[in-house]
Amino acid sequence: MSSYNLTHLAQLENEAVFVMREVAAQFERPVLLFSGGKDSLVMVRLAQKAFWPARFPFPLLHVDTGHNFPETIAFRDALVSQTGARLIVRTVEDSIKAGRVVEEPGANPSRNALQTVTLLDAIEEFKFDAALGGARRDEEKARAKERFFSHRDEFGQWDPKNQRPELWNLFNGRKHPGEHFRIFPLSNWTEMDVWQYIAQEKIAIPSIYFGHSRQVVRRDGVLLAQSPHLTLLNGEHYETRRIRFRTVGDMTCTGAVESDAATLAQIIQEVAAARQTERGTRTDDRRSDTAMEDRKKTGYF
Repeated sequence: MSSYNLTHLAQLENEAVFVMREVAAQFERPVLLFSGGKDSLVMVRLAQKAFWPARFPFPLLHVDTGHNFPETIAFRDALVSQTGARLIVRTVEDSIKAGRVVEEPGANPSRNALQTVTLLDAIEEFKFDAALGGARRDEEKARAKERFFSHRDEFGQWDPKNQRPELWNLFNGRKHPGEHFRIFPLSNWTEMDVWQYIAQEKIAIPSIYFGHSRQVVRRDGVLLAQSPHLTLLNGEHYETRRIRFRTVGDMTCTGAVESDAATLAQIIQEVAAARQTERGTRTDDRRSDTAMEDRKKTGYF
């Protein structure tokens, strides 16, 4: 069938499947970065389609900060059991105990930036030469600078000014020993595309994406969920709100949106009307105008 006759979701799916097959062809030890969020769940479905009827030829790697939503961890384990995928978990807590990273000072430390060291250590431990991630160019301005094949040097660093051209769907995966690539098959997808694909494919997702009642505190305009990792500041108090989460991250930095959306159709309607990006609810991205780019240059997702 001509690509002109395909729906836009089918074209995006074909592109992502092509990229994944290129990864399998060009690299010896690829891994799929997995958080349990909607984007990584779409990545798993695409990997299943790319290599069906065989299992997809790479393990899942979850960098666990220890501050995850419990619903996400439970969903991760259920998915691994269902798909039979190999799951590798490496924790920020172990990196702290080993002296590889130091916990931030203050009442509410974020471990988001600390994930970078844990990730790079895991890549070195297993000699991964390509790490597939679910990042999309519409998420954040630093993400928009990425290519499908994003080269990282021997220190895991990313140079946005030294990206390789990608013309006519030709991807250059050549590298020197010790270097690796981050691969982003969802580069041309939007948040709306992801939700429409989830609805089309009937992909199960964690319950925190749907509207539910939860204790939250409003901090700097962001609704943060009650958790053992969050300390109330002077004058703050928890209140019960009907909320859901647009993105999955640490409980200490992932903000919620007020919502009663109980179905995928209602979520899609909300996304269509939203005037803020999904990462606009992440407090870690507000630390500076270049917060994401600074983290990515040192090896972040």
